[in-house]
Amino acid sequence: MTGVIIKSTGSWYWVRTGDHHQYKCRIRGKFRIKGIKSTNPVTVGDHVDFELEKDSNTGIIINIHDRKNYIIRKSVNLSKQTHIIAANIDRAFLLITLGNPPTFTPFIDRFLATSEAYDIEVVLLFNKIDINDEKLNFQKNKLINIYSKIGYNCLEISAKKKINIEKVKELMLGKVSMFSGHSGVGKSTLINAIAPNLNLKTAEISQQHKLGQHTTTFAEMFVLQTDPESYIIDTPGIKGFGVVDFEQYDISDYFPEFLALKHHCKYNNCLHVKEPKCAVKIALEKGEIAPSRYKSYLQLLAGDNENYRVNDYSI
Repeated sequence: MTGVIIKSTGSWYWVRTGDHHQYKCRIRGKFRIKGIKSTNPVTVGDHVDFELEKDSNTGIIINIHDRKNYIIRKSVNLSKQTHIIAANIDRAFLLITLGNPPTFTPFIDRFLATSEAYDIEVVLLFNKIDINDEKLNFQKNKLINIYSKIGYNCLEISAKKKINIEKVKELMLGKVSMFSGHSGVGKSTLINAIAPNLNLKTAEISQQHKLGQHTTTFAEMFVLQTDPESYIIDTPGIKGFGVVDFEQYDISDYFPEFLALKHHCKYNNCLHVKEPKCAVKIALEKGEIAPSRYKSYLQLLAGDNENYRVNDYSI
């Protein structure tokens, strides 16, 4: 039997088949030693083959189909384990809030670079516009200016007030969409606004620390009632985003504005740091590349997966 993973708890996987039946499955041990350096060799969005156990409604996953893409991160903690967030994604929506909780540019840039590396289209959703003050609106507009110039689709929304929710729905039609962001940015509230029947749990922001509280524990895929060909992947809030397996000379290719200038550099293997006649650095000096983007690039180049979370770079 063949199906798609719609939920994973780490030890059990729920598989939905083409006829909409669901089966609770485990994986064979060999998947854990296949060279897949991840805490979860099978993830939500994976297409798998499975067999039902004798006299049981539970199954064993025997094969994972090739993925068209996936998004992966390294846990920013002592374990340094990698975790595949989801696979076979058509479009990723990254929710951004400016003050409640704050989303800093290094986090955004790491998410975007990883999505570029694994060929996933990203839409930036600037949520909670109904509660932004003048200062936060100024920051939001600067970010939208930076990222829209690069070519990213930016949309201002309010999940709570249902502002521009229909525009989000239009971007989801016929696609597998993943929603991601820090805890507290409003992922579950947004999904409830898009699909009220799901009635996902939400939690208030901690006023003391201005941080979100985890309401989604495991990634899970849902079908939109209004369009059976549209799928939502809800993911747990991400605190840190350590990148995985980036080769030094490839990193600039994951920054579209750098990639567009690369062929103008004097050296083919230019790292855009100290080299003379570097088109990227010239554009930076002219104000054509955002300093925050260049700082994020330098940090990725240095392999720093530790300190970026505490730095609120100016934009």
